[in-house]
Amino acid sequence: MRLPAKVKLVEVGPRDGLQNEPETVSTAVKIELIDRLAGSGLQSIEVGSFVSPKWVPQMADTADVMAGLAVRDGVRYGVLVPNMQGFEAARSAGAKEIAVLAAASETFSRNNVNCSIAESLNRVRPVCEAAKAEGIAVRGYVSCVLGCPYKGEIEPQAVAWVAKELMEMGCDEISLGDTIGQGTPAAAQRLIDTVAEAVPVERLAAHFHDTYGQGLANILAVLEKGVAVIDGAVAGLGGCPYANGATGNVASEDVLYMLNGLDIETGVDLESLAAAGQFVCSQLGRLTASKVARALSARAGR
Repeated sequence: MRLPAKVKLVEVGPRDGLQNEPETVSTAVKIELIDRLAGSGLQSIEVGSFVSPKWVPQMADTADVMAGLAVRDGVRYGVLVPNMQGFEAARSAGAKEIAVLAAASETFSRNNVNCSIAESLNRVRPVCEAAKAEGIAVRGYVSCVLGCPYKGEIEPQAVAWVAKELMEMGCDEISLGDTIGQGTPAAAQRLIDTVAEAVPVERLAAHFHDTYGQGLANILAVLEKGVAVIDGAVAGLGGCPYANGATGNVASEDVLYMLNGLDIETGVDLESLAAAGQFVCSQLGRLTASKVARALSARAGR
């Protein structure tokens, strides 16, 4: 299959990237990061989550972050919500797009959200219904699509079932997440082939972690299968608080550099995106951002 002519990049750094940071990131830093990301041309940015601060304290200020954003026309600012309580908070904060989450692994589901897959789907079903009634867009995440930290391999058919359930309850887009980053290109393509039998490939997104250095290779593999929505986290931020050893998301800058080299349109400026990555790394006390950001800095003599 030919590669897509255009790809939508979904930036998850402010939520999925920062949620696992051990030190509190200030509201002001989060707002500036998001504003910089929007200024790079990104049109879909996940800015936080309305979850219990007991479990994810880094996201406790999401309402304040949303209130402080300089909202840009054409940019969608999404938030993750786990249940109706989270949805009500998101709606009160003015959210126009939400995301819900389910796992493809029973064991991971019980460790992550303290319930079975079926129970988690029943928990988010009313969220989707309420969002649709309010005209709020809904994104669905499926985690552990290429492996589980507790049980190992996950059958593609299990992923397809969860993805179809999310689609049927109203999710506009389904993001398939390799939560522990153990997927390889062949496995990623088999996954897309199977899930696309249940959910149109036009409604699928890919979300890869780079634990084994396979992130970009896996993205290219799913692009070849027609996936045209790719998640990334600026500077490769992230991990998973419920998956020991899982490293960061694939870096948005590195993804964009590859897409530019493939002549795939994104509407995102590479240098501006890399600068956003350098900014957040400086605020987190890190010396470097992504490989691409380091290379651009070295070339510029900075």
